[in-house]
Amino acid sequence: MRAYHIPAPDIAPSIHDIDAPAPGVGELSLSIAACGLNFADLLMIKGEYQDTPAPPFTLGMEVAGVVEALGPGTSAPPVGARVAVFGGQGGLAEHGCFPADRAVILPDSMGFTEAAAFQIAYGTSHVALDHTARLKPGETLLVLGAAGGVGLTAVEIGKLMGARVIACARGADKLEVARKAGADHLIDASTEDIRAVCKALGGVDVVYDPVGGDQFRAAMRACNPEGRILSIGFASGEVPQIPANHLLVKNLSVMGLYWGGYLKFRPEVVTDSLRTLLRWYEEGRLKPHVSHVLPLERADEALELLRSRRSTGKVVVTPSAG
Repeated sequence: MRAYHIPAPDIAPSIHDIDAPAPGVGELSLSIAACGLNFADLLMIKGEYQDTPAPPFTLGMEVAGVVEALGPGTSAPPVGARVAVFGGQGGLAEHGCFPADRAVILPDSMGFTEAAAFQIAYGTSHVALDHTARLKPGETLLVLGAAGGVGLTAVEIGKLMGARVIACARGADKLEVARKAGADHLIDASTEDIRAVCKALGGVDVVYDPVGGDQFRAAMRACNPEGRILSIGFASGEVPQIPANHLLVKNLSVMGLYWGGYLKFRPEVVTDSLRTLLRWYEEGRLKPHVSHVLPLERADEALELLRSRRSTGKVVVTPSAG
């Protein structure tokens, strides 16, 4: 099969012909129809992600497709089922083997492209805002990186949860995407003062931050007393150093959120969240935004869209499995 593969340390990923894997105990084999890309894929290429596998491995964290076989002692989901799976790796290929207990049966109304773009982005935002920050109706939510893969879902979910949403992104085109997702107020990070705009709007109760760097510092200064700051990632490349005295003075909380980590110690947080999110999708309350769909042979180009921040929402790769 074809796979976008890292064969050894310090070798760039590329398309390789490798043997299709066979499912082991507790695994399913999937004919992969679509794979959603994430910023973590870029970190894995550099060996900087917290869960980077040891080479050789195939990139691609979240997939959707059709179950084609089950490993020993595995009884579900049934062969032929349409599923999405967060596997952590192995998705940029025509076939893959993944933990069967992570497979989510897809609603009939959900296509493979949307399914591959759904779990990490929506799951991260819902767990962060609902489980971790306990966002309340009427509170003000500031979303940084609001047109990106996770940021855009935070705008959408925050609005569904009854918050007033301030979306921060770079440029009019990205801000328009955030506005369509439900943002009440827009901040152009390339030209406007984040702190000043937020303070003029009455301050911020919850910050959703996948960016880090200067934007984190500006958002922290815009927080109201007892504000909660969700640290989701560091797309800026700078991990902010937090002045604890500022937290003390305003009774602020900074909370980290790694969605995949819950699968290791509290998987019910993820499964309960996905159940809610899929119900919202079936009710027409969530509309996944995929800006680019590219074939497997253009995986380099697909990842460059993330690296250069030229995409909005999600980028999906279709391996065209058969």
